[in-house]
Amino acid sequence: MNRFKQLLQSSSARRPVGTWVMSASPIVAEAIGLAGFDWAVVDMEHSPLGLMEVVHVLQAVAGTPMTPVLRVPWNDTVTIKRVLDAGATTLLVPFVQNADEARRAVAATRYPPQGIRGMAGMSRGSRFGTAANYLTTANEGMCVILQLETPQAVEQLEAIASVDGVDAIFLGPADLSASMGHVGQLTHPAVMALMADAVQRCHALGKPVGIVGGTAEVVAQYRALGFDFLAIASDLGLLMRAAQAASAALRAQEPAADAAAGAADGKPPASTTGY
Repeated sequence: MNRFKQLLQSSSARRPVGTWVMSASPIVAEAIGLAGFDWAVVDMEHSPLGLMEVVHVLQAVAGTPMTPVLRVPWNDTVTIKRVLDAGATTLLVPFVQNADEARRAVAATRYPPQGIRGMAGMSRGSRFGTAANYLTTANEGMCVILQLETPQAVEQLEAIASVDGVDAIFLGPADLSASMGHVGQLTHPAVMALMADAVQRCHALGKPVGIVGGTAEVVAQYRALGFDFLAIASDLGLLMRAAQAASAALRAQEPAADAAAGAADGKPPASTTGY
């Protein structure tokens, strides 16, 4: 069975916690995979990851307990076909706006007659042809998560989530808040109210729903809304915060004159925005 689906089924006991992998580094991805996260989004949409780098990252995390979720850069049939051949089995498809787009995303992950995925017998996805009956069983091992990022998409939530083959919904708080006119205000009351409503509607359909937050405090707010799977920050975000905290701590130990000189030389910022 698909590993991410297994995580979702166990979410009643403990909601799966993840993060984002944006560094495009297999070494960093492998380390993150050993840090205690249940899952992580390997992000092609907002990172330098190309197809070969995706293969390397998937190879790196394969030896860790962390389950990879591959976010494709767009709802594109060709891209989806290639990442599935590269070994991805759980996809996050961004900016899905309606049921027709949802059906297109699902169809791209299925071999005929259920879908339109191109047949290939020799791929990493089939373990280079050694996976028994891969072409007839691969459809059952797929997991499709659709990302809703505008109020218009949220309006269509029931139609999107009810498409056969859609396993979960994911709300993108950054784009959602921006499209509502609250750029950078991911926990604006209007945004939170819309997301709380979306969570309840997903639960009424029996459909798991997830989200990402930049800090533990923000994720706690999302957890209180009832999200079923949650992510915090990213490998780069966590790295930058730790690096900034370490440099700031060292600066605080300097004599006043040295500290002033360090500031003049370009002291690192106190914080970064984003995940």
